[in-house]
Amino acid sequence: MILAQFQSIGRDLFTRGLVSSTSGNLSIRLGERMIITRRGSRLGCLEENDLIETGINKNDRSTPLASVELAVHRAIYQETTAQAIVHAHPPHAIALSLTETEIVPGDTEGLSVAGRVPVLGWHMEVRPGGLADIIGQALKQYRIIMVHGHGSFAIGQLLDEAYNCTTVLEESCQVIYLLKSLQVSPAEK
Repeated sequence: MILAQFQSIGRDLFTRGLVSSTSGNLSIRLGERMIITRRGSRLGCLEENDLIETGINKNDRSTPLASVELAVHRAIYQETTAQAIVHAHPPHAIALSLTETEIVPGDTEGLSVAGRVPVLGWHMEVRPGGLADIIGQALKQYRIIMVHGHGSFAIGQLLDEAYNCTTVLEESCQVIYLLKSLQVSPAEK
C-alpha cells in the first residue's frame, strides 16, 4: 500500500513535468523513522527498492542510500507535525523564484491551498540537502515553500495533500506567468 502511494504521486509529478528523470523526492513519517525515496530514483517509475527506511534523528545502515535531500526531510519532520513531504521542481514556480522573494497566488484556489509562498535561499549557496534548518523552520508557518532557483517543499498529513499543494502552486505560477507575459497585474481586470 505504501509503495502504491509513492508510485501514484511520483508518476503524477513526472507526467505533469514537476520533476525530471531523477529529480525530486518523497517521504512519509513512521514515528521516529521515515520512508524516503532512494538517491537518484526515478519518481515516474518507482519500485520497492527505491523506498528507503531510515531514522529521522539518527543514521543507520540504510541512510547512505536515501535521497540527497535527506537532511531537509529530517529537519522538516523534526520541526513540524508533517506526516508527508513532496519535493518537486515545478518550472513556473522556479522561474518566479528567481525574481520574487514571495509568490502570492492571484487565484482563489491558489490562495486557499498554497497561500503566500516564501522564496528561501536568496544570497545563499543553494545545493541539494542545504538550507535544511531554514526550510524546517519556515514550514512551521507555511504548507509549501520555494527554494530560490531550485524547487518546492510541501508538507501534509498525506502524500496526496503535499502533492495537491505542489500542483496548485505550479498552476498559480502558470497564471502569474501568463499575466506577466500579457503585462497585466493580477489586480487589474
